[in-house]
Amino acid sequence: MTTQERLNEFISSFDMGNTAFLNELEQYAIETNVPVIRPSVQSFLKFLLAAKQPERILEVGTAIGFSALFMCEYGPGNCHITTIENYKKRIPAAKENFKKAGREKQITLIEGDAAEVLRDLDESYDFIFMDAAKGQYIHFLPYVLKRMPVGGLLVSDNVLHDGDILESRYAITRRDRTIHSRMREYLYELKHNEQLQTDILPIGDGITVSVRIR
Repeated sequence: MTTQERLNEFISSFDMGNTAFLNELEQYAIETNVPVIRPSVQSFLKFLLAAKQPERILEVGTAIGFSALFMCEYGPGNCHITTIENYKKRIPAAKENFKKAGREKQITLIEGDAAEVLRDLDESYDFIFMDAAKGQYIHFLPYVLKRMPVGGLLVSDNVLHDGDILESRYAITRRDRTIHSRMREYLYELKHNEQLQTDILPIGDGITVSVRIR
């Protein structure tokens, strides 16, 4: 075990864990190969939600609803989450999980392509969590920026592509080259956009945290 792995285990040993329902849902997701936010990302999101106390949250990528329910649990009691999902097979499971958790009135699930949904939204959001198709982040960004007030946070998950982001485009399998180039473009845009202050953090599979400054 590397020193970094030992450090990660040491840090995670202090985590207080989640609710029983979230633990059960996370285990189900793991067993059925549904991607959910990694424990280290969960811990960091708890911190951000506590610090920001967002009342209006937008999530791009619902899956079976784990992260939306997670943000409901650890965000302020009066927060409302709007979440977008296009994969029809997972939408019924997400709705059922919202109902089981008693959060169906606190979460609005919008079905459809995120680019189209984002284009048509007319609300602003204090906190935006991007966790959808990685190759689409760069296309979502212009619409996301329109929904962010000054001081709003944008958190994007899985930006390091399991380390492949470091590699040359030609070292990546052909089917992943588009995602690779688009994610590099996305990271560049986040760091160079004059409206944003962004940090890239090696947490989980990499996250970015961007605050709108103007």
